[in-house]
Formats: sequence, C-alpha cells, structure tokens
Amino acid sequence: MAGVLRIFTRRLTTSPPAYSTGSNAAVAGHGGGGVKLWKRLSFFVAFPAVGLCMLNCYLMHQKESHERPPFVPYEHLRIRNKVSRRSQCFKLRRFPWGDGQKTLFHNPHRNALPDGYEDEH
Repeated sequence: MAGVLRIFTRRLTTSPPAYSTGSNAAVAGHGGGGVKLWKRLSFFVAFPAVGLCMLNCYLMHQKESHERPPFVPYEHLRIRNKVSRRSQCFKLRRFPWGDGQKTLFHNPHRNALPDGYEDEH
C-alpha cells in the first residue's frame, strides 16, 4: 500500500517533461504561408459571407408580416398540471411568480394564456 501511495505522490509532484519547440510545426508555420492564407481567407471570404448572410436575414425579416396568429384553444398546449410523484395524482402547478399563469419571459403580444391573448379580454 505504501508503494502505491509513493508512486501516486511521485507522479503528482513531478513536473511534465519540457517539450522542445525547435522544429514544431505550429511554430514553424508548416510551409511558411499558412498564416497569410488563413488571414486572407478570413478577410476576403469569411467576413463578406457573414455580412451577406446578415443582410439576407434583415431583408427577409422586413418582408414578413408581423401580425399575431389567431388564438386556437388547443388543450394539450396549455396544460398547467403536474403529476405528483408521491401520490400519482394531478396537482395544479402554477409558476412561482406573478399570478402563476405567465411564464418568466412572457410576451403579451406573442404568448397566449390558457383562455386567450391578454389584449382580447
């Protein structure tokens, strides 16, 4: 047992071997032109591609209509019950903030309550 502990503590206290960086490929650049290639690809391909994607998303968002969909009272979407593990019966579980019907990030324009949108009441 003492031998195992001695080996374990020796491995924890010794430092890892020092690696020489004289001929390492990361330091040498692996061909010499890798950094320039990736820098040019980043500036002339990647950044313009990201800019075009952002422009496309912005223009598509402007075309969309921002109307709220009509409320359909689907029963399975707005269940506020939870099964208790101890008694295996349904208990009404409400959110612990506010009136218990609204989620934490509730948006009255987009999120409906179990009986409809708030604006229509």
